[in-house]
Amino acid sequence: MKKILCIGELLIDFICSDIDNSLIEGTNFIKKAGGAPANVTAAISKLGGSATFGGSVGADAFGLFLKKTLDDVAVDTSLLKVLEKQNTTLAFVSLKENGERDFIFNRGADENFCLSDKEYQLLNDYEIVHFGSATALLGGELKETYLKSMMKAKELNLFISFDPNYRVDLWKGRDNEFIDAAKECLKYADFVKVSDEEAKILTGKEDLKEAAKDLCVWGAKTVAITLGKEGTMITDGTNLEIIQSIKIKSIDSTGAGDAFVGATLYKLSLEESSKEVVRTFSNFKKIIQFGNIVGAIVCTKLGAIAAIPTLDEVRSFIEE
Repeated sequence: MKKILCIGELLIDFICSDIDNSLIEGTNFIKKAGGAPANVTAAISKLGGSATFGGSVGADAFGLFLKKTLDDVAVDTSLLKVLEKQNTTLAFVSLKENGERDFIFNRGADENFCLSDKEYQLLNDYEIVHFGSATALLGGELKETYLKSMMKAKELNLFISFDPNYRVDLWKGRDNEFIDAAKECLKYADFVKVSDEEAKILTGKEDLKEAAKDLCVWGAKTVAITLGKEGTMITDGTNLEIIQSIKIKSIDSTGAGDAFVGATLYKLSLEESSKEVVRTFSNFKKIIQFGNIVGAIVCTKLGAIAAIPTLDEVRSFIEE
């Protein structure tokens, strides 16, 4: 089994539990562990894989809570930096019935993640590295560390996974900056996961088949475009197919995309050569099918990390 490293942010999501209230009106909030790459490590670990998280939190109660959350699901936190005199990054969110949301983002310790020369050498210990941060491309030391790690992973011929994780609230008025940065990362990636919205934003194409082809032209070896209940469109630049999802009663889709990525990388970590597997389209389809199932299961429960199933739970779900 291959070791997987995920680099990016770990933060607190404060979700307003007052129905259809703005952040001005809301008074009750639920504290949740957040951060896409952290969710991916949790999925890998809960399925039985070996995952390490690299990122930063503050040496405060929130940071210690986040570290404990990952420790509790057996994620390796040896590259999690707990920074003194830094506040843990916080996000406050309230949802309206019309689908709009209020969002306030207080960036803190996550942007100050860096690795020493000795720690960069630890990349040799991994065979898969996932870059799925929503905040890394915004700037700060995290961006420098993120891009340098990606280049070093490429030099070492590691399997590189990339999820641009576009968040409209973080990139208001800066979409072109996001697109340019994401396109730079695409050329390193063996596997790229994007939502249908992200595929359209990155390529400017409304036709997802055309968007998928563009992402491969820009350098991605394989691409998965998640389509919600419709499944996942995948392509290797030559073949293109939609892998159907399974029918479920969705309760909360939070973290489903991250669980899909984690499940996909977990399956790849079991293969002798991750790069060769994704080059064989029939094998790639089977791996994506497993990712679809895990993502769907997450939608049947509340919470992101709490909803991620173990491998035994996945097997039971399939049997049922």
